[in-house]
Amino acid sequence: MTYAEFWPRYLRQHSRPATRRVHVLGTLLGVLLLVGAIVYADWRLAAAALVVGYGAAWLSHVFVERNRPETFSHPLWSLASDLRMTWLALTGGLRAELDRHGIG
Repeated sequence: MTYAEFWPRYLRQHSRPATRRVHVLGTLLGVLLLVGAIVYADWRLAAAALVVGYGAAWLSHVFVERNRPETFSHPLWSLASDLRMTWLALTGGLRAELDRHGIG
């Protein structure tokens, strides 16, 4: 599987708006914590970034989407896709991307 094939699969695994919102929030908080870890040279913030980012995403899969996170099968592509989906959500391009792949 290529990343171009993975991306629509990733979007389908995040078909519910609540799942996407939780992912975007978790990704943003995770990135902020990671930046804080670098700025303050505090490894605890880096650990918190992982817990917050992945914890929010995994909980949304369990309780909202009711499916298995893509992190377990493609961890790097999943991380890249979390960042890509967050960027698209923040810049207003996510709806068009979902429509392009036929995701409600």
